[in-house]
Amino acid sequence: MTPVAPVTGLILSGGGARAAYQVGVLAAIAELLPEGAQNPFPVIVGTSAGAINAVSLASGASDFKTSVERLTAFWQAIRSRHVMRSDWSGVVRQATRFISHSLLGLGAKLPVALVDSSPLRELLQAQFQPCGIEQAIAGQQLRAVAVTAFGYESGHAMTFYQGAGAIAAWLRHRRVGVPTRLSVEHLLASSAIPLLFAPVKIGQEYFGDGAVRQSAPISPALHLGANRVLVIGVSGNPRGLVQNPLERSYTGQQPTLAQIGGHLLNSTFIDSLESDIELLERLNGFSHLLPDDVPAHALGATPVDVLVISPSQPIDEIAARHRQELPRALRLFLRGPGATKTSGAGVLSYLLFEAGYCSELIELGRQDALAQREALGRFLGWAGS
Repeated sequence: MTPVAPVTGLILSGGGARAAYQVGVLAAIAELLPEGAQNPFPVIVGTSAGAINAVSLASGASDFKTSVERLTAFWQAIRSRHVMRSDWSGVVRQATRFISHSLLGLGAKLPVALVDSSPLRELLQAQFQPCGIEQAIAGQQLRAVAVTAFGYESGHAMTFYQGAGAIAAWLRHRRVGVPTRLSVEHLLASSAIPLLFAPVKIGQEYFGDGAVRQSAPISPALHLGANRVLVIGVSGNPRGLVQNPLERSYTGQQPTLAQIGGHLLNSTFIDSLESDIELLERLNGFSHLLPDDVPAHALGATPVDVLVISPSQPIDEIAARHRQELPRALRLFLRGPGATKTSGAGVLSYLLFEAGYCSELIELGRQDALAQREALGRFLGWAGS
C-alpha cells in the first residue's frame, strides 16, 4: 500500500486569555522552521479564543512567520478594555442589566451576559482578514480552517469550516460540520464564554463558546483531512503531573463562587480535550496490536500521530501574580466572588487580558515548545536545531 502523505492539523483549544500561551508555541515553531519553509499546518482548527488565533494564523498562511509575528504583537498589545467594557460606567451598567433582567426578570429581553464584550467586535474586525484565507487556499498553503461554536437551541457543537475543494460536511452525535465563509460573527460566537459574554446569532440560532459540549475537539481536523495533529493545550496543570488527592492538605474552607466557576471553566475548556487526546492515544495503541491482515481503517482505528504541547507551569499561579493589572472596576467586580484571591485565580486566568500576564504566557509557550524542539522536528518532518 502506498504510504499516505502526512497532512498536519493544528488544534488550538479555548481558554480566554490563556490562549496567549498558544502564540508563544507558534512563535517558537516559526523560529525553528527551516528557511523558506511553508505553512506547516494545512489544517487549522480553533475553539473559543483559540478560534481567533486559528483564523488569524490561517489568514496569513501564505507567510507563516509574518502571520505569527502579527499574532504575537496582537496579544502583547491586548488590554481588558479591548475585549470588554472595563470602565466604571460600563461595568456597573452591565452588572445592573444582568441582575435586573436575568435574576429579577425586569426590562426588555437581553442576551445573558455578565460583562459587555462589545469592544471585542471592533478588535476582531481590525484583526480579521478574510481575503487572506482565500489567498492561502488558492495558493495551496492552506487546506482548511475551522472554528467551533455551540448552538443553544440545537444543543450541537457546530464546526464552521472554510476549505479547498469539496470537503464533505459531517453529522455525528451532537457534532455537525458546516462549510461556510468565515466571518467575525463566527469568531464572536465561538469565543462567547457562557454567562460572561453574550451569545451571537448566526442564521436562525444563537451560539456560544464552542468548548461547551464539544466532546471530540480533535475530530474536526480529521474530518478536514488531517492524519496527524499538533495540539496546543492551555491546561492549568502541567501535563503528566498527577497528584493523589488523598495525599494533599486541605484548608477545610468552603469554596468561593470564583473557585467553583474556575472548575466549571476548566471542565468546559480543558477536560474534553484531554479526554479526547487520551482516547486517541488508546486507539493508536490498539491499532498497533491488530494482525497484519486486518486493516486498521476497516475498524475505524487508523492511527493518528499526536503531539501535545501544554503549559509546564500552573497558569492559575501566573494569573494570581498579575491580578493587580486588571482595571480597578473589574477588580472590584471580581473581588466579591473571590476571583482576586489565589483560590479563585482560575476564573482570573481566563479574563486577565493584560500585557504582563499575556506576555508571560507567550514566553512560557515559547520555552515549552523550544524544550520539545527535537520532538517537533520529528513530528513536522524537519530537524530541529
